[in-house]
Amino acid sequence: MTVQQPAPARRRSSRRVVNVSPETLIKTALEQFNGASILVTGGTGSFGQRFIETVLRNAQPRRLIVFSRDEYKQYEMQQRLGAEWGHILRFFIGDVRDPDRLEMAMREVDFCVHAAALKHVPAAEYNPMECIRTNVYGAENVVQASLRAGVSKVIALSTDKAASPINLYGASKLAADKVFIAANNLSGSVGTRFSVVRYGNVVGSRGSVIPLFRKLIAEGEDALPVTDERMTRFWITLQHGVEFVISCFALMQGAEIFVPKIPSMRIVDLAQSLAPDLPWRVVGIRPGEKLHEVMITADDSRQTLELQDRYVIEPAFSWWLREPYEKHGAQPVADGFCYASNTNTDWLDAERLKALLAETAQP
Repeated sequence: MTVQQPAPARRRSSRRVVNVSPETLIKTALEQFNGASILVTGGTGSFGQRFIETVLRNAQPRRLIVFSRDEYKQYEMQQRLGAEWGHILRFFIGDVRDPDRLEMAMREVDFCVHAAALKHVPAAEYNPMECIRTNVYGAENVVQASLRAGVSKVIALSTDKAASPINLYGASKLAADKVFIAANNLSGSVGTRFSVVRYGNVVGSRGSVIPLFRKLIAEGEDALPVTDERMTRFWITLQHGVEFVISCFALMQGAEIFVPKIPSMRIVDLAQSLAPDLPWRVVGIRPGEKLHEVMITADDSRQTLELQDRYVIEPAFSWWLREPYEKHGAQPVADGFCYASNTNTDWLDAERLKALLAETAQP
């Protein structure tokens, strides 16, 4: 069985690329966006806003739909972006839990980024059904609405916590990943393709450790709290994450999980880089927290390809073709390979962290 071609009645774009360099992939994807209609669920979140602004500044979409349930943030976006791009932007108040509203918003949409999710680990543990309704049932609703509307390509944002999850947030995102991958078997002649992007902690994002450390430093704390001196994490800037997602639209066949190659850093080194003269104290790991994060498990190594700037976890579908990736130099990883924050070969030092933090202010 081969991958079905998209239906001819709708505007579609090629799934193959000429060059696999990150810059060429981004350029190819942005060209696909020209004249297209794009919808972003969770469009008022940190990722959604940066993605929308990046596309507006570098492509000429016909429509860009901001789908979220936060009316105040939508108002703020309208005030900030409306003067220049009001003729392109559309603001839909809605929740991914509402399939009818999603389907209405998806009409005549070509590309969709699904970024809406409940992400706070302790909140998910305390409110499990709310997490499941948004992250799992919401993913199913996005799939169903995309299929009914005949969307061309859909990419869902995932997290390193979805690999070997130990908390409900990670488990719900793993379930959502499975929903999106399996959705490719449902597209039939519609030809909708679904893929997933998985990456680690975003430098400076709301609720993360860097803003916390900066706040404590500014308040004159005598020591920074560290959960465990062995703890490591993957780090990526928001702009890098946005550009990586954009590039995956050019590369995807459907059903892949894309994982960027990004650096790691120990939390104690992070603390010392932000405040070299300030000591740190161990406060203990919170419930549902790991010492180290994993983005590719050893069990996935048999189906993982390595490219210049990313890994691609292949689906276990007979119709999926490895050949397009091999033409661009993709190689299988070694059996038993595990992409974890503590065994990563790329590590941040104080200077590189400073450079990443400087990038966070750049649109």
